Amino acid sequence: MNDEAGDGELIAIVEDDAAIAEGLALNLKLAGYRSEMIGDGESAVRQIEANRPDLVLLDISLPVQSGLWVLEQLRGRDNQVPIVALSARQDEFDKVAALRLGADDYITKPFALAELLARVAAVLRRAVRQARVRAADDAAALAVASPVLRFGEVAVDLAKRTVTRLDQPVPLTHLEFELLSFLCQSSERVHSREKLLLQVWGLRQGQVRTVDNFVAQLRAKIERDPDHPRHLLTVRGSGYRFSPG
Repeated sequence: MNDEAGDGELIAIVEDDAAIAEGLALNLKLAGYRSEMIGDGESAVRQIEANRPDLVLLDISLPVQSGLWVLEQLRGRDNQVPIVALSARQDEFDKVAALRLGADDYITKPFALAELLARVAAVLRRAVRQARVRAADDAAALAVASPVLRFGEVAVDLAKRTVTRLDQPVPLTHLEFELLSFLCQSSERVHSREKLLLQVWGLRQGQVRTVDNFVAQLRAKIERDPDHPRHLLTVRGSGYRFSPG
Protein backbone atom coordinates (compact mmCIF):
# COMPACT_ATOMS: atom_id res chain seq x y z
CA MET A 1 0.00 0.00 0.00
CA ASN A 2 1.32 3.39 -0.98
CA ASP A 3 0.44 6.91 0.11
CA GLU A 4 1.69 9.12 -2.73
CA ALA A 5 -0.10 12.30 -1.67
CA GLY A 6 2.01 15.43 -1.56
CA ASP A 7 5.39 16.20 -3.02
CA GLY A 8 7.67 15.46 -0.05
CA GLU A 9 10.37 12.83 0.08
CA LEU A 10 9.29 9.22 -0.47
CA ILE A 11 9.92 7.00 2.56
CA ALA A 12 9.70 3.21 2.35
CA ILE A 13 8.37 1.64 5.56
CA VAL A 14 9.58 -1.95 5.75
CA GLU A 15 7.53 -3.37 8.64
CA ASP A 16 5.54 -6.61 8.93
CA ASP A 17 3.22 -5.28 11.65
CA ALA A 18 0.47 -3.59 9.63
CA ALA A 19 -0.75 -1.46 12.55
CA ILE A 20 2.73 -0.03 13.19
CA ALA A 21 3.30 0.55 9.46
CA GLU A 22 -0.02 2.34 9.02
CA GLY A 23 0.63 4.51 12.08
CA LEU A 24 4.06 5.49 10.74
CA ALA A 25 2.62 6.22 7.30
CA LEU A 26 -0.07 8.50 8.76
CA ASN A 27 2.40 10.46 10.88
CA LEU A 28 4.88 10.75 8.02
CA LYS A 29 2.09 12.12 5.82
CA LEU A 30 1.23 14.70 8.48
CA ALA A 31 4.93 15.69 8.52
CA GLY A 32 4.86 16.28 4.75
CA TYR A 33 6.37 13.02 3.48
CA ARG A 34 5.08 10.42 1.04
CA SER A 35 5.34 6.76 2.00
CA GLU A 36 5.03 3.19 0.80
CA MET A 37 4.58 0.17 3.07
CA ILE A 38 6.39 -3.12 2.47
CA GLY A 39 5.77 -6.20 4.61
CA ASP A 40 8.70 -8.53 4.02
CA GLY A 41 12.42 -8.50 3.23
CA GLU A 42 12.42 -9.99 -0.27
CA SER A 43 9.74 -7.59 -1.49
CA ALA A 44 11.62 -4.75 0.19
CA VAL A 45 14.76 -5.28 -1.88
CA ARG A 46 12.77 -5.45 -5.13
CA GLN A 47 10.63 -2.39 -4.41
CA ILE A 48 13.45 -0.25 -3.05
CA GLU A 49 15.53 -0.99 -6.14
CA ALA A 50 12.58 -0.22 -8.41
CA ASN A 51 11.02 2.81 -6.68
CA ARG A 52 14.20 4.52 -5.38
CA PRO A 53 12.76 6.02 -2.16
CA ASP A 54 14.57 8.89 -0.47
CA LEU A 55 14.83 7.00 2.82
CA VAL A 56 13.98 3.58 4.26
CA LEU A 57 12.60 2.81 7.72
CA LEU A 58 13.71 -0.81 8.08
CA ASP A 59 12.49 -3.16 10.80
CA ILE A 60 15.17 -5.71 11.70
CA SER A 61 12.67 -8.45 12.65
CA LEU A 62 11.01 -9.36 9.35
CA PRO A 63 9.51 -12.68 8.21
CA VAL A 64 11.54 -15.01 5.95
CA GLN A 65 14.43 -12.57 5.36
CA SER A 66 15.50 -10.22 8.14
CA GLY A 67 16.18 -6.52 7.94
CA LEU A 68 19.88 -7.27 8.26
CA TRP A 69 19.58 -9.38 5.10
CA VAL A 70 17.84 -6.48 3.34
CA LEU A 71 20.67 -4.14 4.38
CA GLU A 72 23.29 -6.58 3.15
CA GLN A 73 21.53 -7.02 -0.20
CA LEU A 74 21.09 -3.30 -0.85
CA ARG A 75 24.61 -2.28 0.14
CA GLY A 76 25.99 -5.24 -1.82
CA ARG A 77 24.29 -3.78 -4.90
CA ASP A 78 25.82 -0.38 -4.12
CA ASN A 79 22.39 1.03 -3.31
CA GLN A 80 23.20 3.87 -0.90
CA VAL A 81 19.64 4.86 -0.02
CA PRO A 82 19.58 6.30 3.54
CA ILE A 83 18.36 3.64 5.99
CA VAL A 84 17.12 4.03 9.57
CA ALA A 85 16.96 0.60 11.23
CA LEU A 86 14.16 -0.16 13.72
CA SER A 87 14.07 -2.99 16.25
CA ALA A 88 12.15 -3.98 19.37
CA ARG A 89 15.13 -5.99 20.56
CA GLN A 90 17.43 -4.67 23.24
CA ASP A 91 20.34 -6.85 22.10
CA GLU A 92 23.34 -4.68 21.24
CA PHE A 93 24.18 -7.12 18.42
CA ASP A 94 21.34 -5.82 16.23
CA LYS A 95 22.50 -2.23 16.48
CA VAL A 96 26.15 -3.03 15.83
CA ALA A 97 25.31 -5.39 12.95
CA ALA A 98 22.96 -2.88 11.30
CA LEU A 99 25.48 -0.05 11.51
CA ARG A 100 28.30 -2.25 10.22
CA LEU A 101 26.16 -3.31 7.28
CA GLY A 102 25.59 0.34 6.34
CA ALA A 103 22.55 1.64 8.23
CA ASP A 104 22.65 5.42 8.64
CA ASP A 105 20.91 5.41 12.02
CA TYR A 106 19.21 3.04 14.48
CA ILE A 107 16.28 3.47 16.85
CA THR A 108 14.86 0.95 19.33
CA LYS A 109 11.14 0.27 19.72
CA PRO A 110 9.15 1.62 21.43
CA PHE A 111 10.27 5.05 20.32
CA ALA A 112 8.85 8.53 20.66
CA LEU A 113 7.37 9.70 17.37
CA ALA A 114 9.04 13.11 17.69
CA GLU A 115 12.43 11.43 18.02
CA LEU A 116 11.84 9.24 14.96
CA LEU A 117 10.78 12.22 12.84
CA ALA A 118 13.79 14.20 14.02
CA ARG A 119 16.12 11.35 13.05
CA VAL A 120 14.44 10.99 9.66
CA ALA A 121 14.87 14.71 8.99
CA ALA A 122 18.51 14.62 10.12
CA VAL A 123 19.38 11.63 7.92
CA LEU A 124 17.68 13.24 4.92
CA ARG A 125 19.59 16.50 5.47
CA ARG A 126 22.86 14.59 5.67
CA ALA A 127 22.02 12.70 2.48
CA VAL A 128 21.32 15.98 0.64
CA ARG A 129 24.66 17.41 1.76
CA GLN A 130 26.50 14.29 0.65
CA ALA A 131 24.71 14.32 -2.71
CA ARG A 132 25.72 17.95 -3.26
CA VAL A 133 29.36 17.12 -2.49
CA ARG A 134 29.27 14.17 -4.90
CA ALA A 135 27.59 16.29 -7.58
CA ALA A 136 30.19 19.03 -7.17
CA ASP A 137 33.01 16.50 -7.39
CA ASP A 138 31.46 14.90 -10.49
CA ALA A 139 30.93 18.30 -12.11
CA ALA A 140 34.52 19.32 -11.39
CA ALA A 141 35.86 16.07 -12.82
CA LEU A 142 33.69 16.45 -15.93
CA ALA A 143 34.76 20.06 -16.39
CA VAL A 144 38.41 19.03 -16.31
CA ALA A 145 37.92 16.08 -18.65
CA SER A 146 35.54 17.75 -21.09
CA PRO A 147 34.84 21.40 -20.26
CA VAL A 148 32.56 21.96 -23.27
CA LEU A 149 29.37 19.95 -23.77
CA ARG A 150 27.96 20.07 -27.30
CA PHE A 151 24.53 19.04 -28.50
CA GLY A 152 22.73 20.09 -31.65
CA GLU A 153 23.42 23.80 -32.23
CA VAL A 154 24.44 24.42 -28.62
CA ALA A 155 27.74 24.40 -26.71
CA VAL A 156 27.89 24.63 -22.90
CA ASP A 157 31.27 25.58 -21.44
CA LEU A 158 31.20 24.31 -17.86
CA ALA A 159 34.44 25.98 -16.84
CA LYS A 160 33.59 29.44 -18.25
CA ARG A 161 29.85 29.07 -17.50
CA THR A 162 28.90 30.25 -20.97
CA VAL A 163 26.43 28.96 -23.55
CA THR A 164 26.42 29.53 -27.30
CA ARG A 165 23.96 28.58 -30.02
CA LEU A 166 25.09 28.67 -33.63
CA ASP A 167 28.27 30.27 -32.25
CA GLN A 168 26.27 33.18 -30.81
CA PRO A 169 26.24 33.89 -27.05
CA VAL A 170 23.11 32.84 -25.19
CA PRO A 171 22.64 34.95 -22.05
CA LEU A 172 21.50 32.80 -19.10
CA THR A 173 20.80 33.72 -15.52
CA HIS A 174 22.73 31.92 -12.77
CA LEU A 175 19.89 29.49 -12.07
CA GLU A 176 19.15 28.90 -15.75
CA PHE A 177 22.79 27.86 -16.24
CA GLU A 178 22.70 25.68 -13.11
CA LEU A 179 19.56 23.90 -14.34
CA LEU A 180 20.87 23.42 -17.88
CA SER A 181 24.29 22.14 -16.76
CA PHE A 182 22.69 19.76 -14.24
CA LEU A 183 20.41 18.28 -16.91
CA CYS A 184 23.22 18.10 -19.49
CA GLN A 185 25.47 16.19 -17.11
CA SER A 186 22.84 13.50 -16.47
CA SER A 187 21.92 12.81 -20.07
CA GLU A 188 18.78 10.71 -20.64
CA ARG A 189 18.06 10.43 -16.90
CA VAL A 190 14.57 11.49 -15.81
CA HIS A 191 14.43 14.01 -12.95
CA SER A 192 11.24 14.88 -11.10
CA ARG A 193 10.41 18.52 -10.52
CA GLU A 194 10.89 17.94 -6.79
CA LYS A 195 14.40 16.57 -7.36
CA LEU A 196 15.31 19.51 -9.57
CA LEU A 197 14.05 21.94 -6.93
CA LEU A 198 16.26 20.21 -4.39
CA GLN A 199 19.39 19.84 -6.55
CA VAL A 200 19.33 23.22 -8.34
CA TRP A 201 17.47 25.52 -5.94
CA GLY A 202 18.34 23.69 -2.71
CA LEU A 203 14.67 23.61 -1.71
CA ARG A 204 13.13 20.60 -0.03
CA GLN A 205 9.68 22.04 -0.72
CA GLY A 206 8.58 24.69 -3.16
CA GLN A 207 6.43 25.52 -6.15
CA VAL A 208 7.11 22.93 -8.83
CA ARG A 209 5.80 25.42 -11.39
CA THR A 210 9.09 27.25 -10.84
CA VAL A 211 10.87 24.37 -12.59
CA ASP A 212 8.35 24.41 -15.45
CA ASN A 213 8.88 28.14 -15.94
CA PHE A 214 12.67 27.82 -16.02
CA VAL A 215 12.54 24.91 -18.48
CA ALA A 216 10.27 26.98 -20.73
CA GLN A 217 12.75 29.89 -20.56
CA LEU A 218 15.65 27.60 -21.46
CA ARG A 219 13.74 26.08 -24.36
CA ALA A 220 13.06 29.56 -25.73
CA LYS A 221 16.78 30.30 -25.65
CA ILE A 222 18.38 27.06 -26.90
CA GLU A 223 15.78 25.03 -28.81
CA ARG A 224 15.26 25.55 -32.54
CA ASP A 225 11.52 25.00 -32.01
CA PRO A 226 10.62 25.54 -28.34
CA ASP A 227 7.14 24.08 -28.88
CA HIS A 228 8.69 20.83 -30.16
CA PRO A 229 11.94 20.55 -28.17
CA ARG A 230 14.69 18.09 -29.08
CA HIS A 231 16.83 18.39 -25.96
CA LEU A 232 14.84 19.50 -22.89
CA LEU A 233 12.11 16.88 -22.93
CA THR A 234 9.03 16.50 -20.75
CA VAL A 235 8.37 13.00 -19.39
CA ARG A 236 4.67 13.07 -18.65
CA GLY A 237 3.89 12.34 -15.03
CA SER A 238 7.59 12.11 -14.09
CA GLY A 239 9.49 15.32 -14.85
CA TYR A 240 12.18 16.22 -17.37
CA ARG A 241 15.12 14.61 -19.11
CA PHE A 242 17.88 15.92 -21.34
CA SER A 243 18.57 14.34 -24.72
CA PRO A 244 21.67 15.31 -26.72
CA GLY A 245 20.15 13.98 -29.91
